Amino acid sequence: MEEYKEKILKVCNESSKNTLMETLEIEYIDVGEDFLIAKMPVNPKVHQPDGVLHGGATVALAESVGSTASYIFLDGQKVFVRGIEIAANHVKSIREGEVFAKATILHKGRTTQLWEIKVTDIEGNLISLCKLTTISLPRK
Repeated sequence: MEEYKEKILKVCNESSKNTLMETLEIEYIDVGEDFLIAKMPVNPKVHQPDGVLHGGATVALAESVGSTASYIFLDGQKVFVRGIEIAANHVKSIREGEVFAKATILHKGRTTQLWEIKVTDIEGNLISLCKLTTISLPRK
């Protein structure tokens, strides 16, 4: 199982090359039967002008981990996945360190999926709670 897990994480991280995920330094760090976890550093690159994590960077992290989880759990070789709606509640600010986003499936339909993404700090404090709806369409 550990070897399979490492293979999935390697594919996820390699797919981030030359993308927004690489720009934001998002790294996929854990995967399980029904979840995917990524981390992102909190530094001036992702700050808003007053020096705290920008909500847009948080949402980019959440959508990235949720969409990547859809790709993994829905066989991305057969379908392509797109986010069609995302909502975020930012409940705490953070100035430095790292944030972790855990995407967990709430609904796994054939066409649409609903993901809950909890963004936390290193101590597990909730920073943002996001809900992502994805759609999977057959590759032609």
